[in-house]
Amino acid sequence: MSVSDQVVTGERADLLATLRRHRGFLRQTVDGLTDEQAARRSTVSELCLGGLIKHVATTEERWMLFAVGGTEAMQSAPIDWVGQFHMQEGETLAGLLDEFDRVARVTDELVATLDLDAAHPLPSAPWFEPGASWSVRRVLLHLIAETAQHAGHADILRESIDGAKTMG
Repeated sequence: MSVSDQVVTGERADLLATLRRHRGFLRQTVDGLTDEQAARRSTVSELCLGGLIKHVATTEERWMLFAVGGTEAMQSAPIDWVGQFHMQEGETLAGLLDEFDRVARVTDELVATLDLDAAHPLPSAPWFEPGASWSVRRVLLHLIAETAQHAGHADILRESIDGAKTMG
């Protein structure tokens, strides 16, 4: 049974609704763009819209691996820290959006079933407090914040390409 077939209520419904809303803003920002536009660096930033879609999907997928299996699961696949923000040769916006949607479906399924209080120690990194753990709930709140922040970045990039704005 998929999450779309289940009735998700309470906190889980609120978390999913908020994450979906911010995913929707990010998706809306790239609506109608060509691959060339999605790959274009339209500001002094290294960011491009296709790269943001890829980064948000990659980040969501890795954090949900953490939610299920901790640091070891999260770090089970290498990550291209620079390339994740760019569209690579052969990548298309449609392909990146398909992956974004696939990751979203997996996350939504997990949100419906995971114990929100389950926690894992964070990986060792300068930006995490040593010895800290995050619950699945905290991971989801982080994903909401990450997606919302990048939707804002995307809005600026899109406006600099063709003047379109997600809001307003």
